[in-house]
Parts: sequence; structure tokens; C-alpha cells
Amino acid sequence: MNRTLIIIPTYNEADNIALALRRIMGQPSEADVLVVDDGSPDGTAQIVRQTQQDYPGRIELLERSGKLGLGTAYLKGFDYALNRDYQIICNMDADLSHNPDDLPTLINAITHNQCDLAIGSRYIGGVRVVDWPLSRLLLSYSAGCYTRVATRLTVRDVTAGFLAYHRRVLESVDLNAVRSNGYSFLIEMKYRTWKKGFRLLEIPITFTERTEGQSKMSRAIICEAALKVWELRLRSIIGQL
Repeated sequence: MNRTLIIIPTYNEADNIALALRRIMGQPSEADVLVVDDGSPDGTAQIVRQTQQDYPGRIELLERSGKLGLGTAYLKGFDYALNRDYQIICNMDADLSHNPDDLPTLINAITHNQCDLAIGSRYIGGVRVVDWPLSRLLLSYSAGCYTRVATRLTVRDVTAGFLAYHRRVLESVDLNAVRSNGYSFLIEMKYRTWKKGFRLLEIPITFTERTEGQSKMSRAIICEAALKVWELRLRSIIGQL
């Protein structure tokens, strides 16, 4: 049996996390969940602890001292998974923009050996984004075009955060060398996976903008991602990736 872990980073997701966890627990994959909370002042961690009581042994909580970032949260989760017998490791958001009902499709792509990294894609076979303003949609889509030009990465949704990795990917990629910490982390992990020769498969999903809480997007995150793609390309050219 392929044990599956779903990693969910949180910061101020008290309005969403309980429903997200309950919907994940209701999926047929019977995956475990690791919530990595960055000291949310709104009580997110307390809600996770309360929800844990209804699903003994299936939900773990890692509390960190402050807002340390998306990338480091996922790296902590990867380390947790690799130190245990998890064969499939998933990433997803806590705000229900990623539909938990799509989890079995991503997981099955790994278990049926269709790929090594399954990507829940908003831009494969059309655009599947609900309730985004046109400006943000154009920014996201343009970022994909920009990244593909800079890196030659053959993925349309480069910043997708709804992912399923086979364990062998995380064992092969040098996670200690990953320095990105915003949405550029999602680009860097795809790029490193691709450069290692693993199979990436984009699976169409519908992304729905959060209805509760606030987006974590910022100008600094956008700038980091814009610069990171050229750094990755350069490192690849000089053999340091």
C-alpha cells in the first residue's frame, strides 16, 4: 500500500482549515495530513488540534514560531515524510481553492505509474480559474509564459501548488540546495524535478478563489519569482543544479 501524506502550510486560515481537513479525511485515498502552521495569531493551530480529535493518528500539526514562508514549510513537510514510510507526498492550500475531491486523481496518477510528479493544472486544456480578477489571471498566465521562455520548462502552470510527488523525486532532488521561499519555490521544485529527468504530468483541475481569509500574494513574492527563474537557468547551464 502506498502511504500518502498531504502537506498543508497555514498562516491565518482559521476560517478554512477545519472544513478543508474534514473534506480531505472524507476522500477514499485515506491519506494522512501534516499541517505546518507559522504561528497564526488567529488560532488556526487550535482548530487543527480540535479537529485531530475526530481523526486519531491521521492529522499531525507542526507549529513554528513565526511567519517563515511557504518554501520552508514544505521543506519541513518533505523532511517529515521522508523520515517516515510515505510513498506519495502531496502539496495543497488550506483555503479550499484546491478542491479535495481532486486529490484521488493526482494520487492515482502516481500509483498507476503515469508520472513522478502530478500537477493540478489550471491551464492545461484551457483556463480553469473561478472568481479571479482579470488582472491576476493575466499575471499568473504571463508568469507561466515568462518562466517557460527563461527555463525551457515544459509545464504550463508553473506556479501550481496542488501537487503529488512520488517519494523517489524528493529523495533525488537536493532539498538542501532549495533556497526559494515564496511561489518561486513551486517553480524551483518543478524545474529541479524536470532537470532530474522525472516525468511531470499536468492534470486539469478547476481552481476557485478563496472565499474566506486573505491571499498571501505580494509584490515581493512576484519579484522573487521573476528573478529566480533566471538564477535556475544559469545554475543549470554551469552545472550547479
